[in-house]
Amino acid sequence: MTRTGSPRLLREINDRAAIETLLRSGAMTRAELEEVIGLSKPATAQLLARLEEDGMVVRTGLRGGGRGPRAQMWAVNGGVGHVAAVALSAELIDVAIADITGSLLAEHSAPMPKENTLPVFRETVQKAAVLAGLSLDALSHVVVGTPGAVDPATGHLGFAPHLPGLEAVDLPSTLRELLGVPVSIENDINLAALEEMSSGRASGVRNFVLFWPADEIGSAVVVNGTLLRGVTGGAGEIDSMQIPGGRYGDQVDSDAIVALAAEYGISAPTGLDAVAHALNAGTEGKAFLTALAHRIALGLANVVCVLDPELVLLSGAVAHAGGETLCDLVAVELLKLVVPRTPVHLAQITAKPVRSGALHSALAVAREQVFGLPQRS
Repeated sequence: MTRTGSPRLLREINDRAAIETLLRSGAMTRAELEEVIGLSKPATAQLLARLEEDGMVVRTGLRGGGRGPRAQMWAVNGGVGHVAAVALSAELIDVAIADITGSLLAEHSAPMPKENTLPVFRETVQKAAVLAGLSLDALSHVVVGTPGAVDPATGHLGFAPHLPGLEAVDLPSTLRELLGVPVSIENDINLAALEEMSSGRASGVRNFVLFWPADEIGSAVVVNGTLLRGVTGGAGEIDSMQIPGGRYGDQVDSDAIVALAAEYGISAPTGLDAVAHALNAGTEGKAFLTALAHRIALGLANVVCVLDPELVLLSGAVAHAGGETLCDLVAVELLKLVVPRTPVHLAQITAKPVRSGALHSALAVAREQVFGLPQRS
């Protein structure tokens, strides 16, 4: 027995298909939209009229060309929702405001204070909203990317002692009350991994590990296309893993990389500078990078042995300073330690990957609320 949906249900399905197409492709003519979603000319015209009346789409000018009449263009109305993406680090509070189409409206950042973190956080987000011409209560959703992990049972932030004033509180509830709008908290490296899945090198990859050495030190694990967070939100906190000689994070942080470089005659103030300098330092530089690659591989080996992923990605400033040279060395060292022959590559997203991931996450929530579009990990 064949069942057909009610006219109302079919309209809702077609409306969502049209909105999703316009969000993905940008402004389109009626004929272009009709071809993609597979409706007749009258049905598409009715759909656009309905969405325009509801304020969901707007006319955006005319497209010329050819011998026929100029065609009306249609786009999603960005003003039906706005989101904020915030990337926290020990040094910076970095905020971006966008409309529901993903168009960036404003950016603002402030140094992470040593104390009074929460008031400064609110002030920074509010300033970004004002720059976008908005008040805080105009935000549909805010996603905050932070080092460490929020325990879903308590709301407490773990593994992040360098973020003063944020560990001993129910962070999601506190920030929601502080801003007066819905807030989600996500691990920063998890967000970088989600961004790689969305528009980076992990697009289409079902199982992978993203590792971030030196400045953040952590990893994100994706299994069967789903981000693995763990019971307490601490999955991927590879920096606390114990290895011979101590804690793994103490072997690959910036100070440790500087000390390792010094053993090979390379003097640098930071791990990033050491790696960048080593690429042009001849034999000593190659030896240092090989030693660093071995350290990185020691941590990755434990993850790779358990998960056998399709891909390992290296992300962050130090990884990108080392480039594919460092990736190749890590792959060689990894093969000495494990059976799986997992390729190691550089993450593709280099421009604010944590904030970009937070923005995509916030947009997914807002679009589900406003348009009924399903969220995808």
